[in-house]
Amino acid sequence: MSKEATEHHRKAAEHHEHAAKHHRAAAEQHEGGNHQAAGHHAHVAHGHQNHALHHAGEASKHHAQEHGHK
Repeated sequence: MSKEATEHHRKAAEHHEHAAKHHRAAAEQHEGGNHQAAGHHAHVAHGHQNHALHHAGEASKHHAQEHGHK
């Protein structure tokens, strides 16, 4: 596997982990009635999810290039 693909997989995993933490925080804040903080954490989680999807896509591109797929 190319170094680039490996790095994109790692970045995707990191962003998924950050998203999970923010989703947990959003749930706790929502449960406690702090809907503004819950919304903030949900919004940040969404951003991390988008970054994770980007890195996963880039990893796939590197795999395709490495193995001759178009």
